[in-house]
Amino acid sequence: MTSAIAVKILTFWFDDLTQPESEYGQERRIWFHKNPTFDQRVREQFLTNYEQAREGAYADWQKTPQTALALAVLLDQFPRNMFRDTPRSFESVDQALVVAKAAIAQGFDHVLIPVERIFLYLPLEHSENLDDQNQSVALFEALVQAAPNLHATLEYAYRHRDIIARFGRFPHRNNILGRLSTPDEAAFLKQRGSRF
Repeated sequence: MTSAIAVKILTFWFDDLTQPESEYGQERRIWFHKNPTFDQRVREQFLTNYEQAREGAYADWQKTPQTALALAVLLDQFPRNMFRDTPRSFESVDQALVVAKAAIAQGFDHVLIPVERIFLYLPLEHSENLDDQNQSVALFEALVQAAPNLHATLEYAYRHRDIIARFGRFPHRNNILGRLSTPDEAAFLKQRGSRF
């Protein structure tokens, strides 16, 4: 049975109830654009759930496709909203990656609709490991074959992979995480499109 909390997460993320014309599973601009009001909504509604997930309270969610997806969103996407531009925005990257890899290994992604699959693949795209990046690209290539309207997701997968192949990490995280940028990274960060 799907947890009521998981349903709340998926409804919030995939079905904008504030917009009457919104339908579950449509792409939403708010996912990848900075919006303080939306960030605050995420904090108000899900901070407690996020902290519980970090402590392992929802480990059993990894048993079904829908709950695994909800857990991936909770650990990978919500911190980027709740803690934007702070080190905490990346604190659950490894946990989200474990959830995503387990779900993909079980074939859960193929049960989900295309837009949902994006959010099982993003933890790999957010990883600073090249093997994860290569897997991300392969998954997004397959996704776009099935859903050509999501072609932009593949372009982002390529860009993320290429940055990790070049630097071994995401330079745009350096300042937030207190890492010193190399001269090459500093020059790169001056370029348009170097940040996500």
